[in-house]
Formats: sequence, structure tokens, C-alpha cells
Amino acid sequence: MDGYAVQARDLLAATTQTPITLPVVHEIAAGSTHALTLAGGQSMRIMTGAPMPDGADAIIPVESTDGGQSTVTISAPVAVGEHVREAGEDVATGDLVMRDGTRLEPRQIALLAAVGTGEVRATPKPRVVVISTGDELIEPGTRPGFGQVVDSNGLMLAAAVRALDCIPSRVGCVRDDAETLISTIKSQLLHADAVITTGGVSMGAYDTVKEVLSTVGTMRFDRVAMQPGMPQGFGVLGGDKIPVFTLPGNPVSALVSFEVFVAPALRLMAGRPQDETPRVSALAAHDWTAPVGKVQYARVVLSQASPEAGSGFSAAIAGHQGSHALGSLAGANALAVIPAEVTLVRAGDQVSCHLLGPILEAS
Repeated sequence: MDGYAVQARDLLAATTQTPITLPVVHEIAAGSTHALTLAGGQSMRIMTGAPMPDGADAIIPVESTDGGQSTVTISAPVAVGEHVREAGEDVATGDLVMRDGTRLEPRQIALLAAVGTGEVRATPKPRVVVISTGDELIEPGTRPGFGQVVDSNGLMLAAAVRALDCIPSRVGCVRDDAETLISTIKSQLLHADAVITTGGVSMGAYDTVKEVLSTVGTMRFDRVAMQPGMPQGFGVLGGDKIPVFTLPGNPVSALVSFEVFVAPALRLMAGRPQDETPRVSALAAHDWTAPVGKVQYARVVLSQASPEAGSGFSAAIAGHQGSHALGSLAGANALAVIPAEVTLVRAGDQVSCHLLGPILEAS
């Protein structure tokens, strides 16, 4: 507090009716490096953040005084230690300041700086390159003509990378040409910690990503028993063994694949737990079917159950479930994860939900 450094015992009898006047023998500004000593029966004018003089044990705020500069008249007592911050009261000598693996957010960085730490060893945010492939792709903001498709995947996945607090870089609309694709990937490996491609990993005649990268021994392409997102590829490329995730081209498949496979890996690369948000259990709001022998990631709207339905959450299918249907993806806030052995979800069944956004309040 801005006020006066005093010895509390000198002000025991101070009141508005019987104020006490003390001489002001010094003024101490914040940043002062002079070691001063306060004797009994004296005061020193002091500013917030200034070092306490030896002998002083309290600060009387300026609001309880007449604000004098050579003498000060004080109209209230003060307790020992009042308006004083003791050395070590926040973090004491020998205290553990930061644990290995702590995520450095503004609060943690402030503490490290405050205790005099200029540098720490830290895992950097992964730099992730997103590459969209396909002759049909055009840049967002352009009206598509016949046979053309706007590259929504590139923006979507770059935003998903950013939402993980990683650093995205988007390379859009790479043509289905083997030489162009491999030169693009090689150039991006120079400044990437991970690469994500979309499109070109299925069974088509022009699936260039799979065609080109299948010749690289470290790459593997599989058909995963999941819906959506069955065609997947993964491997490491370059001398630094940069991980490369090749995701399907359908936008819903691409985002589901990102949530299931890529996001956990990027969190680990950033030194964080691979799953930072636990799944939420909810009751199915109605019946729906699931594919035979595949784990279904159904887009749902997760909301708090109505009071008459009791506590907990409710999951309702968020519209059309096609792997191209961005409308229902945008409207969903969770993925209901249905095990491969379940082919019919009935109203009232318990389902496990992977969150994509905040849970809605009951209407």
C-alpha cells in the first residue's frame, strides 16, 4: 500500500479523536536499493512495491493519515504485518516451483520469471503442415464450377491444429501429380514437425498420395474398421523421421481421423497427455443404427438432460451422417463412440461421447 512504514506499537492509541503525529524521516520509492532502518517513534513515507526498512513492522495506508511529508498525523491503529508482503510468503526457499511436464501458460511463465528464472528447457509447440491434394480442389472464397470442390479440409484441419495450441501451416490444392506431390512434401519436411495430407488414400485410380508414398518403406496404408474414416496411412519421412498422417478426403472422415489419430500424437509431441478431455457418458435420445464390425463415430448433439429426465446428458444424432456432410458436422458438439459389436443403439442406451465443443444446456 502507498502509506507510511511504522512500528505498530507506536499507533496503539491512535483514533480519529486522538490522532498521533510522527516525524517522516525518509521517503522510499519502489525500486529503492538503499538499506534503511526505522527507529521507534518515527515513520517513513513508502510507495507500493518499495522495500521495507529494518525496524518497521506495518504500513499505515495514506488514507488513514493527513498525507504529511515532514510529519504525518495518523488517525487509526495498525496491526503488525498489515499491508506488508513478507519475503517467501508466496514461494519459499526450497519450494518446488515447477514440475517437469507442466504446460507453460501465462500463470506458470509469470511465476518462473518472478523467482528469477530466465530460461527453462521446454518442449516447443509442434509445427504442423496441412496439405490438401486433388485436381478438383479450388481455394476457399472461389465459386466452384462444374467438377470443382472447395478445399474445406485444409482450413478445417489447420484450425483443428491451432485449437490444440500447435502451429499450423496450410498448403492447399496440390494436384494429383506424383512429381508435384513428392516435391511438395519434401520441401515441407524442412520446417515441419508433422505433416497431414488429405485425399488420395483410398482405392481409386488417381489416389496419388497412396501411389507415391507406398513406395517409401516407412509408410503404411490400412483400412481401419471405423466409420467414417476407413482408409488411413501413416509413416515417417526424411532424415529427421517426420511423422506423416495421410487422412481421407471426405471432410467428416478427415476430422474424425484427426480427432482419433492425429490429435493424441500432437499432444504427446507437445509434452502433454494424449487425452486431455475425458469422454462424457450420455443417454441416447433415440434409436439409430451402426455398421457391422466397425467402430462408429456418430455426430451427435450432446446436451444436459431435461429436469424431468433426471440428471446427466442426452445425445441426439446431428442430422445426415454421410462422410461428406459438413452441415451435421458443424451442428454437432460430440462424437458418440459406438463399439464394433453394437449394430443398433436404442433410446436410453448409455453411449460414450468424445467432445468437440461445449455441452448445450437443457432447453
